[in-house]
Amino acid sequence: MLGWMAWTWPTALLFVGIFTAIGVLVLLEVRYPGGQARNGVLGLTTTRGDRLFITLLGSAFIFFAWLGLMGPPLWWPLAISLGWGTFCFWKV
Repeated sequence: MLGWMAWTWPTALLFVGIFTAIGVLVLLEVRYPGGQARNGVLGLTTTRGDRLFITLLGSAFIFFAWLGLMGPPLWWPLAISLGWGTFCFWKV
């Protein structure tokens, strides 16, 4: 049924991680409504969802740049992306 797409374990884990993050944000929004808007170092007023989007977009660019410039293995861009995500939720 799903043979049209090359589903691999890393691909499945990526989608599970994204949907889990969205689910956690939904639960946080139900428990603490309002999204905790704040001004960050980028000069933007962001909510939790905005920070998740900036994290995912930045991580994609980190991986694309790494693949274009360095190639595999992808452990270093993973570490950089985790650092980027921590920075986004802490300071942005």
